[in-house]
Amino acid sequence: MDITIRKAEILKTNKSYWDTYADFWFGTTSLPEYGVHFVTEDELHLFGDVSGKKLLEFGCGSGHSLKYLADRNAGELWGVDISGRQLENAEAYLKEHGYTAKLICAPMEAELDIPTDYFDYVYSIYGIGWTTDLPGTFRKIASYLKNDGIFIFSWHHPLNYCVSWSCSEGGTIIENDKLVFMKSYFDESYFKMPVHGSEVILCNRKISTYVNALAQAGFAIEQMIEQTDEQTMEAAGDISDKAKKAKMLPISFCIKARKSHHPGL
Repeated sequence: MDITIRKAEILKTNKSYWDTYADFWFGTTSLPEYGVHFVTEDELHLFGDVSGKKLLEFGCGSGHSLKYLADRNAGELWGVDISGRQLENAEAYLKEHGYTAKLICAPMEAELDIPTDYFDYVYSIYGIGWTTDLPGTFRKIASYLKNDGIFIFSWHHPLNYCVSWSCSEGGTIIENDKLVFMKSYFDESYFKMPVHGSEVILCNRKISTYVNALAQAGFAIEQMIEQTDEQTMEAAGDISDKAKKAKMLPISFCIKARKSHHPGL
């Protein structure tokens, strides 16, 4: 299949899912959270003082992360999301709290009407992995940032999709204390994942894929975090399988990078 057609199919499928189920995800995985069972911005302080700063969010969803930064006196807020329903929720939620943002309904990898060399921060809380063109998206993000601007994003840790609790060939769990690899860490092919009777299409990229794409786009990584929160690590007794998994490996990861130069220079 032609890659352009394939990307269009992926975007159409994922947009349809988010337009349908936006209300279900209202307010989930947003600042100060970077992911489930993961350390938060209250502990990491990756943003620092955002007073008067210009910020752009990719995958802004219901607007809760935008509000979090508005509450901290951000100067200007922009948000991009593929789902019109998500942006309706974001606009209403921000208005309810006395805030406004420039909201754009489009895939993050599209040619967008966004000023270049303009933003102090670009960020994405569990959104960046939806792109069908990671290197291109990172290059666009670099172009939107001022020199020395900051890019912060979190996403599923690739190990999370590679391992599961050990089970028999029939899929029946036979023990609940060992994790086994169910797919190759090196497999970056797209896969369909059933959710809520519908489906989304994702790609499980290696950590090195993100690191190399950042470098090629002119970013210098300042921090990478893959740390389960303390509460989960100390939990005992009857806890969820996901929490038990998070005690053994990172469910999410987060990177803070700085625009250091224009790529190719």
